[in-house]
Amino acid sequence: MMRSLYSGVSGLRNHQTKMDVIGNNISNVNTVGFKSSQVLFKDVLYQTTQSATGATPTSGGTNAKQIGLGMTVATITASHKGGSAQSTNNPYDLMINGSSFFVVNRGGTNYFTKIGAFKTDDAGNLTTGGGELVMGWQVDPDDPTSIKRDTVSALRPEAEENKTAPPELTSKMYMHGNIAAIDPKLQTADGVVTTVSIYDNLGYTYSVKFKITQDANDPSLYNLAIDSIKDANNVDILQNGYSATLADTTIKFDPDGGKFIGMGGVAGVKTTALTITPTDPTKGNVFQDHTAPDQTDWIDSIELDCSPLTMYSTKGGESDVETMKGGTDTTGAGRKVGTLTDVEIDTNGMIYGVYDNGISKLLGQIAVAKFVNPAGLEAIGNSLYKETKASGEFDGVGMDIVNAGETMTQGVIEMSNVDLSQEFTEMIVTQRGFQANSRIITVSDTLIEELVNLKR
Repeated sequence: MMRSLYSGVSGLRNHQTKMDVIGNNISNVNTVGFKSSQVLFKDVLYQTTQSATGATPTSGGTNAKQIGLGMTVATITASHKGGSAQSTNNPYDLMINGSSFFVVNRGGTNYFTKIGAFKTDDAGNLTTGGGELVMGWQVDPDDPTSIKRDTVSALRPEAEENKTAPPELTSKMYMHGNIAAIDPKLQTADGVVTTVSIYDNLGYTYSVKFKITQDANDPSLYNLAIDSIKDANNVDILQNGYSATLADTTIKFDPDGGKFIGMGGVAGVKTTALTITPTDPTKGNVFQDHTAPDQTDWIDSIELDCSPLTMYSTKGGESDVETMKGGTDTTGAGRKVGTLTDVEIDTNGMIYGVYDNGISKLLGQIAVAKFVNPAGLEAIGNSLYKETKASGEFDGVGMDIVNAGETMTQGVIEMSNVDLSQEFTEMIVTQRGFQANSRIITVSDTLIEELVNLKR
């Protein structure tokens, strides 16, 4: 009877443990990234009253006679199956489509989490809601378009140096439209005027005004000249410390067909070069860019392509010429200084800054950790886990999520994987198990009472 009492006690105690786990699961049904746990029982020691015997020539063998001494908890295992996805449209909310974990750091120690509800702090660091730093890899200083994958470090997508994007010097322009040979403006000193806005290498804007006049002797030849280059304050810099020259100043058309022939009287030459240089030593040489490592990529002048022009007849005999910054291949338009307006994170965890000058710049990559046995991780609260010998060790470098065969989704977070129908079913089974064990104690107590009452 004493054995049955303690067996009943062990049943009550361990069913209570299972109920505690079920209660925790249900209480976290709406906790972002929560992983439910499951309790499994096992029996414990046995008291052997008779050992097993083998067969003899005159008798058969007998089995051992054992009396069980109750039960205990075998395992409490977290289920790392994925939870449902919830859209948030927050650019820093991420969901891993797989079993990998985000790597976060607190106090110099790396931890792991499934919760991708991130934010930035006042220093521009990417952090969790609890302030842990999100870890990943930085941009390769020798190649700003690639990632240097070494020991993980804190990602800082909104650090001061990432809040702006550098300007770019305009290096290409092109003229398009039609020059009407009978346009009377072409025979005047003012000519046909076309203007274009350009950027210097500091990001300042200037308005370049060209004029086109017809050659006095050859109606298929047109003279191209720079009329003015004005800054944002409408000051002509050609009168204020700068000079400008064109390498070729004539545009030749086919007098019979009206198609473009070439620049400077040379057939097939499509472009001329606009060179702007300072005449005042106090002025900056802002229309040249020598920052490229390869000298062949230096910009000393602005390429002007006139090949899209034609010389056809038009209604009313008016010319219609427009000059655009950038080449016909859409490159070389230049840019102003950019301000960070948005952040995009692709399925590989690459973080890109989007700037209002049209630039998209790589800012880093989020690393992930993948464990052989994720159920072996130890939960430490705040939805964080730490590695154990059972889970496998984190190497400090992490893994590219592509190599893990998984992806990330931006603007989505992973919800709890708790299955309420399963939990309530387990609750019913646990409740009945608890009740049955309580009856063991009640009946054992009645038997003891009868034994005591044998003598009155």
